[in-house]
Amino acid sequence: MLLDKLKDIVGPKGLVTAVDELEPHVTERRGALRGKAAMMVLPSSTEEVAAVVRACAAAGVAIVPQGGNTGLCGGAVPDDSGEQVILNLSRMNRIRSIDPLDFSIVVDAGCILASIQEAAREVRRVFPLSLGAEGSCQIGGNLSTNAGGINVIRYGTARNLVLGLEVVLADGSVLNGLRTLRKDTAGYDLKQLFIGSEGTLGIITGAALKLFPDPGSSSVALLALPTAGHAVRVLAALRETQADKLEAFELVGKSAFELVERHIPDVQLPFEKSFEWYVLVEVSIDKSNGSFENALAQCADQDLLLDAIIAKNDTEAEGFWRMRHSISEAEKHEGSMLKHDISVPIGCMEAFLIRSQALFDETMPDATLVAFGHVGDGNLHYNLHLPADSVCGEPEQATLALYDLVAEFGGSFSAEHGVGVLKRDFLIRYKDDVDIELMKGLKKALDPANILNPGKVL
Repeated sequence: MLLDKLKDIVGPKGLVTAVDELEPHVTERRGALRGKAAMMVLPSSTEEVAAVVRACAAAGVAIVPQGGNTGLCGGAVPDDSGEQVILNLSRMNRIRSIDPLDFSIVVDAGCILASIQEAAREVRRVFPLSLGAEGSCQIGGNLSTNAGGINVIRYGTARNLVLGLEVVLADGSVLNGLRTLRKDTAGYDLKQLFIGSEGTLGIITGAALKLFPDPGSSSVALLALPTAGHAVRVLAALRETQADKLEAFELVGKSAFELVERHIPDVQLPFEKSFEWYVLVEVSIDKSNGSFENALAQCADQDLLLDAIIAKNDTEAEGFWRMRHSISEAEKHEGSMLKHDISVPIGCMEAFLIRSQALFDETMPDATLVAFGHVGDGNLHYNLHLPADSVCGEPEQATLALYDLVAEFGGSFSAEHGVGVLKRDFLIRYKDDVDIELMKGLKKALDPANILNPGKVL
């Protein structure tokens, strides 16, 4: 019996069958999806993961790899058959090694992102991946979705931060790739297959990651802009003067900050008046150097800014960032929200926002745009708040119209949240046929029995 075999592998502490204990693990973070599971196993080593996979493969039972279950597309949630096994990696949470001279760290896949950041800080290094769920998301899940976050503009997505991976394949064999080499052209770069594949090609159990020098002090400023389009011009101006010192560049619409002020205690914008658009920017720089202030002054002279406030100290800077990170929490209190995680080329951002606003002014006139995101890498969280008495058309049609417009601009309907279940049909609609056939071919080659996270992505 599979249950007994799995219990022998992971021990009684590594097996969960009680319905109430399974509940948080069968539900998508926002409640958009709820599945069922026969059981959840929590292996404590790569060897145990491999043994679990072999046992499930022999029994023909599908596996759903799961980290912190903080994803927003249902990629880590089982289906409603009640037959799938959740393989949760939270017990695999060791920092295996850290080498400040090599600027690398090797970790278990179940390590909480914030724990990796802290381990790096202890040796005066930085692991720059940073996102709102960093206190609970796990690095294996971050890599499986190629997570983005606020620092992509300087350091790239999760894919750019990986030196090597350890992966358990569908037959239980282990790809041992935890080397920290920066240069290796000996054959295919196999680790890239598993980054962004959402556990459908293999189960990431360990990762060798890049660390970076501590950038030291930083300046944080909250800018008020006349239009969202001005953000792209300010970004270009700052990149010319600040180069790779630019850490983050976040665009936030007026309505998003209004939600935060309404629903989050002790939060208030520091300006005397309200503006339509804001940018939160962070630059690594010696605070005695006035180049950042001078760059902002030049932007103001060119009428790219209406106002700007530079944080005077760390407390004020943390307050600015708290406003930004509280947007998603504030949205929960507001009611129905039609959410989209999109990206367009940075140079097209202004034209896209004009076109999309005209689109929804016509089709959904009583919807309120709540837009914010990492405009420094073209990623926008384009959300529409629908009032309870809304007479707007079908939300599905609105989403389709938005994604069609995104495609027209050469963008993506999924910038950093992945595909999972909720966006699977859009992948077929917007990806080229050759892309889809290659993906299917990879899936068939690496998981011929379709036991790894079936029904996700494809």
